[in-house]
Amino acid sequence: MILDKENINIVLYQPEIPQNTGNIVRTCVLTNSKLHLIRPLGFEVTDKQLRRAGLDYWKDADISYYDSFEELREKFKDRTFYYSTTKATKYYDEVDFKQGDFIVFGRESSGLPDEIRNSEPDNLIRIPMVKTSLRSLNLSNTVSIVSYEATRQIGFPNMK
Repeated sequence: MILDKENINIVLYQPEIPQNTGNIVRTCVLTNSKLHLIRPLGFEVTDKQLRRAGLDYWKDADISYYDSFEELREKFKDRTFYYSTTKATKYYDEVDFKQGDFIVFGRESSGLPDEIRNSEPDNLIRIPMVKTSLRSLNLSNTVSIVSYEATRQIGFPNMK
């Protein structure tokens, strides 16, 4: 069930793995978050694996598609955007999320491009991890962690 106002906005910049996006759809539906997908996508929206990962949540998801990040940013120029990246120094729980904020996540293989990260360097956030040769957490896990923190900060509106 989509309510009149989203809690937060999740942005996936050119996602590549259908199962991750399907899992993120589930998270967005259950946190009343709007999902914004930036093309090109690394899969077809009708992809069987994508649908399977999202189960029957697709019908309840609030999803918008954009041909570029600039198109999304221009449409919501008065809103606050945060950018999840391993290159940030600020942790995701050190910012004060507000209802309607946008949280942008990059591609599974390469993260966010420099031009997006450099556009608002004070709004870069990260999840702390132990030092390792591995790059980062799985995208759907990262979205879940950060989106639940943002939703917690705004008081879990319309959630049981």
